[in-house]
Amino acid sequence: MLTDKQIAKRLFEIEALQFSADQPFKWTSGILSPVYCDNRLVMSDVSLRREIAQSLAERIRVNYPEVEVIAGCATAGIPHAAWVAEILGLPMVYVRDKAKGHGKENQIEGKVKSGQKSVVIEDLISTGKSSIASAKALQEAGVEVHGVLALFSYELKKAEEAFKEASLQFQSLTTFPTLLEVMKEQKKVTTENYDRLKEWNQDPEAFSYNYQA
Repeated sequence: MLTDKQIAKRLFEIEALQFSADQPFKWTSGILSPVYCDNRLVMSDVSLRREIAQSLAERIRVNYPEVEVIAGCATAGIPHAAWVAEILGLPMVYVRDKAKGHGKENQIEGKVKSGQKSVVIEDLISTGKSSIASAKALQEAGVEVHGVLALFSYELKKAEEAFKEASLQFQSLTTFPTLLEVMKEQKKVTTENYDRLKEWNQDPEAFSYNYQA
């Protein structure tokens, strides 16, 4: 299995993780970020997606051995959930951000049963809003959500507080602080910017985004 640093390095190499020193990326929440994470690019890298799927599956074997169904967050978590479910030989479902407005008006696609134990697979955790919403949809269907697993997490305090309030566990294969360490080791970021990015990570909403490359 790849280490957290190896995964961060590989994500950067395939440009799934991009820095913008001149103009920040704006999240749906309105937060300005110096890093854009597009883990959808992992789908196109056969070797990396296999390594990531194996790493996610191993986390589940070790931490959530009683899991009976793998749930993917729509849309970016779906392929990873499918690969993990295949490795573990388990059923898989996915959760929409809201119920469909037509047909059977499902929010959960696939078959779940009340009392089943699940893990939610997400590609990215920023504020935690989407993965928590998926977990709650499963819980409302009677499913026991044992945890949320993601490829990458910014490790923001806002997300930590949100998961704590929702009484949910979450883990990620690699994190923003780990990415920063990798970038520093490879001299891809100056010492000054490294310090500034750490400051952003501690409180993005209060951060004055004016650092220079």
